[in-house]
Amino acid sequence: MLELIEFLDWFLGIYVWIVIGGVIFSWLIVLKVVNMHNRVVFAIGETLYALTEPLLWRIRRIVPTLGGLDLSPAILLIAIVFLREVLLVNLAAMVGGF
Repeated sequence: MLELIEFLDWFLGIYVWIVIGGVIFSWLIVLKVVNMHNRVVFAIGETLYALTEPLLWRIRRIVPTLGGLDLSPAILLIAIVFLREVLLVNLAAMVGGF
């Protein structure tokens, strides 16, 4: 059971960086720093979009944007931190370690 909790903690830690990468990449697209006509850049953007959009879309349905400011990544990151720091730690303490 501890291995499963450690895997979930690792996976959520990786997903935090994927969300941050998606946010930074979207800023780079808006500011026209990256060229989306480049195949490698396009593939990176599509991968980040495919990994983050399913969860961000559900949050966007509930929380509207504020004057063009999308708060869904911040809400997702707060939820992940809550899962990692509160739920997983307490679950691991109940199981017997971590």
